[in-house]
Amino acid sequence: MEKEKKRIATLERQITRIKQEINSIGDLRRGSLSEQYNICGTPGCKCKATPPIKHGPYYQLSFTKNGRSGTKFVNRKNVRIVRSQVKNYTRLRKLVEKWLELGSELSDLRLSDKVD
Repeated sequence: MEKEKKRIATLERQITRIKQEINSIGDLRRGSLSEQYNICGTPGCKCKATPPIKHGPYYQLSFTKNGRSGTKFVNRKNVRIVRSQVKNYTRLRKLVEKWLELGSELSDLRLSDKVD
């Protein structure tokens, strides 16, 4: 019984830390950012040389929202910010997953404590 109480206290502390970290994450943006280089349709352009010197880089955000895929071009001057937002979103998802794992274990311990 004492072992379970210690484990419950540990899980509660871990969940509290996760909540605090989530609270401090900052701006979020779902998706992934890719860098692209393109070939245009202008005859004689450098992008058609051998080897080609493609136009770019261009940055594109790909995301899924409400089950639908979407893309959005990102201005070069905003790439750093968008990259940070995507990283924050990824961190949020990992923290929520960890919270769910810990929460399930905590709930199981609390339920087993009530059954005994």
